[in-house]
Amino acid sequence: MKLHFIELTGKTLLDVVNEGEIDLKQLHDAGVCGDSILRINKHGEIELRCRAKWMLVGGLIGNFEERLMKLTGLDWAE
Repeated sequence: MKLHFIELTGKTLLDVVNEGEIDLKQLHDAGVCGDSILRINKHGEIELRCRAKWMLVGGLIGNFEERLMKLTGLDWAE
């Protein structure tokens, strides 16, 4: 089964999340900053692009899909 993602920056992620939806300290501690490259899958799992891999750093809950697509202008891709 192939997963589909939308990529975004750390700055855009902050615009996507609703207050209380995710622990921002957890993201910061994982190394997420404004220039970070992230991807979110349809399950809401947030992954941070590291040097040679993707690292799971958190997850979104609720109806995030519409917000994500509106703010990034992107659709789901493999």
